Formats: sequence, C-alpha cells, structure tokens
Amino acid sequence: MTTERMDGDGSDLLDLITSHGGDVQTVAFECLANGLTDARTASLMHVLGWPDDAHCFAIAGFAPAAGGGGSGSGGGDAVAVTLSRLRRAAHDLGGSLAIAGTHDGVCVILIASRAAATPEVTCTAMMGMFDADRPVALGPVRLGVDGASATIRAAMATLAAAPAVQESRAAHNAGRPTSAARQELNRLVRAEDALPERALLGDEDARRELIEAVYGALTAAGPDDPTLETISTFVLSGGSLETTAKTLNVHPNTVRYRLKRAADTTGWDAADPREAYVLRTAIILGRIARG
Repeated sequence: MTTERMDGDGSDLLDLITSHGGDVQTVAFECLANGLTDARTASLMHVLGWPDDAHCFAIAGFAPAAGGGGSGSGGGDAVAVTLSRLRRAAHDLGGSLAIAGTHDGVCVILIASRAAATPEVTCTAMMGMFDADRPVALGPVRLGVDGASATIRAAMATLAAAPAVQESRAAHNAGRPTSAARQELNRLVRAEDALPERALLGDEDARRELIEAVYGALTAAGPDDPTLETISTFVLSGGSLETTAKTLNVHPNTVRYRLKRAADTTGWDAADPREAYVLRTAIILGRIARG
C-alpha cells in the first residue's frame, strides 16, 4: 500500500506502518514527501515528538556512489548509511527533531530549526555526506505539518532543477577563476534560487511565491503605478536601458530609479540576467493567475 492510496478511516495508515515494520519515521516521511498533510500525518509527527508549530527545513542530495565517489545514485547500503549519517549530524547540532528518508533515489532530511541546527550551519555540516559530484538542495524554512511537506517537496524540486540553475551560474561566471571552495559552494542550490525552475516542474510553493511575493510586490501600489510596466518592458528588451526609456517615453534616469525601487521591494534586480528571469517568470505567472 502507498500513501497515495490511503483511505480515511485510519486502518490503511496502520497497515502502512505494519508493512514498514512499525517504522513510524519512514511512514511519516513518505506521507510528507507525497503531499499528505492531514490529521493522520499530524498524528505520526506527534508520535515522533514534533509539535504543531515547529519551524523546519529540508536538505536533499544523493548518496555517494559505491566506492565513495563518482556520479552514481548509490546502492541501498549507501543510502542507508547516508541517512544514518544525516540523522547523527542533525542530532549533534542540537536538531533532536529530524526525519530522514529517501524518495525516487533522493536522500532527504527534515530538521526542526533549533539550537545550532539552523539551515546554513546544518547544510554546511552535511554537504560532505552526499555525493561530492552532484548538487545538494536546501529547502525553505516552513511551519507545521503543511510546511514540513512543502519544504521537503521544495528541496526535491530544487534538486531536480539544479542542473539548469548551475548552468546559469556557469554562464554568469564564465572566464572567472574558480577556487575549490567556490566549486563546493556552487554545489549548493537554495530553493529560492530555483523559483522559476521549480514552478516549471509543478512546485506549487514556488508558483505561489512568485505570484504572491514577487508579482504582488510589483503590483502592490495599484494599476497606475508604472513599476510593473517598466520591469516588464526592461526584461523583454533584453535589459536595455535606452530601449526601455524610449518605449515608455521617459528619461533613462527614470528607468534607473524604477529598477532600483523594484529591486528594493521584490528582492530581485532586473539588471542581473538571472534575476531578470525570475522577475519575467513571476510576471507571466501573475498575469495568468489574475487574468
């Protein structure tokens, strides 16, 4: 029985736990990874000691290939060892609440943000436990059972999107010297850095953030505010200040001012090619969503 076919009377959940040898953590992880966040999953989280108001985040990556390196996805033993090491690392950092599991070949750990178990510190400590030749994804901090599912799914979507994000980074850094430390840092892809790609992969959390946070910020001042039109014109012109100014019949300095204001309100700078892509995606999704 899978979590996708569970009924509502609770017996199916008991059957699922029994089929996993009484491993509540594995069942809870499967529920969260599959987007099941109802009262049954909340009950499983309670059994594992999780309060309803826990802030949490997820980290996802691949187990090292057999032999300790390479680009394989790792066998069953490698996955089990990786999950064990992730749990131990979380505990050592004070993250006593941690749920680890595997989904479609990806190793994921969900951690309650407390003590030293902050997202950046924890991710840094765990980078070496994943396949060194493949990316690692860090999900956003979210709240409660719904948030636990959202950050797990965001981390997995970010990992799937990582090749496109890394290619974009490589193009941006072409010709620049890259240190070993920088290469290691480039392995890490944060969920917020992959918003457009996650949305394309069907991640509703990313789509909602692009529409509500980014597009919402561009339109917050009302229909008479020129910010949205300016950003849209600028990104469609390929980032040309002169073309945007001519199209809008304003001075280039006016365009500069609007671009800066938009960067301050959205957190994304249209003058940066990568960030312009985020803004363009948000504008497209926002216009679709709001008709």
